[in-house]
Amino acid sequence: MTKTINLILTGRPITKKNSQRIVNPGKHRPFLIQSKQYLDYEKSCLWQIKGQYKGDMITDQVKLKALYWMPTKAFPDLANLLGATCDILEKAKVISNDKNIISFDGSRIMGKDKDNPRVEIELVRCQDSIIEENGGR
Repeated sequence: MTKTINLILTGRPITKKNSQRIVNPGKHRPFLIQSKQYLDYEKSCLWQIKGQYKGDMITDQVKLKALYWMPTKAFPDLANLLGATCDILEKAKVISNDKNIISFDGSRIMGKDKDNPRVEIELVRCQDSIIEENGGR
């Protein structure tokens, strides 16, 4: 069983929270959905993950490090980028639940790369005893 998984997802990293749309379906209450830009990014990432990750869904606790390169100097909120990345990893069935991510140590926005915006992801599986040894979450 591989302990470390590395993925590179190309394309401008998009957050979910800052790009929502209000939809009014007529007789029902209006509700929020993700922006077209986010949905396109998510779809692209799911295809990229499918081509890079051939393992089983990880149900163990994991440490995640995500390094973001943005196409411009206008950087979004890191916490929102991490949230979107976690949701995509869960939707792609790389991880069973993003609540199993026990650390984001080392995650950061690296800077600008106009020609190759991306996120480089490193997932490290952990033993269940790590949280217990450190006194809980």
